[in-house]
Amino acid sequence: MRRGITVAGSLLADVFYNAPTYPKEGMLIQARSSGISIGGTGNIILDLARLDPTLEVTVSARLGEDGIADDIITALSAEENVDTSHVVRRGESSKTIVINSADTKARTFFYIPAASDEFEINDIPFDKINSKIFLLEYLLLMKKADSPDEEYGTHGARILAEAKKRGMITSVDVVSEAGDRARTIVSAALKYTDICCINELEASAVTQIDLSDIDKCKESLTYLSNNSAKNSTRPPLISAFERIRELGVSKWIIIHTSACGFGFDCECGEVVCLDSLRLPKDYIKGSTGAGDAYCSGILYGAHEGKSLRDSMRIARAAAAASLSENNGTDGMRPLSEIMKLEELYD
Repeated sequence: MRRGITVAGSLLADVFYNAPTYPKEGMLIQARSSGISIGGTGNIILDLARLDPTLEVTVSARLGEDGIADDIITALSAEENVDTSHVVRRGESSKTIVINSADTKARTFFYIPAASDEFEINDIPFDKINSKIFLLEYLLLMKKADSPDEEYGTHGARILAEAKKRGMITSVDVVSEAGDRARTIVSAALKYTDICCINELEASAVTQIDLSDIDKCKESLTYLSNNSAKNSTRPPLISAFERIRELGVSKWIIIHTSACGFGFDCECGEVVCLDSLRLPKDYIKGSTGAGDAYCSGILYGAHEGKSLRDSMRIARAAAAASLSENNGTDGMRPLSEIMKLEELYD
C-alpha cells in the first residue's frame, strides 16, 4: 500500500529585509534588520508534517550548494517525518528578496529562480518513492517544468504523467500570475492531475472566466437545486468547474477564496461551499502561506480517505491556524488541535 505525500518543485528561502518605507526609483533607503525563512514548497511540507507527525512527507527539489540550502535542509529535517534525502544539490539556491515597509505594511518581492528553474523529471527518484499522493508546485514559477514538451505539452505535464503511471494521486499548485501563460502551461498539466486546488485568481487565469464576484459563485448552489436550471444562465463557477474538468482533472477541483471555498467532486458531481471560519478581529497576524495551509488540508484529507466536504473542513481550519502567526508555517498544529478552531469560529 502506498502511504505518504511527495512534495516536488520549487523549494526556496524567503530573505526578509525590514525598511521604514519603500524608496522611490533611484533612491536609497536603509534596511536595518533582516531574517530568513523557508518559502516555496517548504510551507506545505512543514504544514503537512505538523498536521500529522506520523505522515511521511518526501521532498523532491533542487537546491544549491550554499548556506541557504544548508539552512533549508536543517529546518525541514527538524521534523522527524520529513525525508530530504532525495533533494538534489547543484548551483545556486532559489530565493525571494522580501522588503517589508513599516509605514504601509506592504511587501515587495524579488524572486531569484536559480535552482528552481532547472528542476526536472530526472531530479525525481520515482523508483524510490512509494507515496500515495504526488504534488507538483509551483507551476508558472519553474522554467524547465513550464517549458514546452512535444508529447505532453509541458515538462511539468510529463512529470505528472509519470507520477500517475506509477499509481500516485497527482495534484498541482499554481502561482497567481497575470497574463495568458496559465491557459497553456497549467492547462497542459491538468490533463494528468487528479486534485486541483487553486484560488479564484488562478482559476480565472486558467479558464478565462471571471470568478471575482463571490456572491455570484455562491448562486451556483441555487442553480444546481433548481429544477429549471437547464433554462437559466449558467453561473460562472459551474462553468469554471466544467472547464477544469474538461481539461482533465479527474477527482476534485477546489477553488478557494479568503471568504469561502468551493469544491467539485468530478466523480459524483457534488458541489460543496464552505464559508471560512469567522475569526475574531485581532486574530490574524499574517496571511503569508494561508493558501498553502489550505492546500495541505485538502491533500491530507484525500490521503486519509476523507470526503471532499470533510477535506475542505480540514483545509479551512488549517488556513485559520496559519493566519494566527506572521509567517507561513508557525501557526500549524496537529489535526486534533486545528479542528478545535472549527468548534470556536464556525
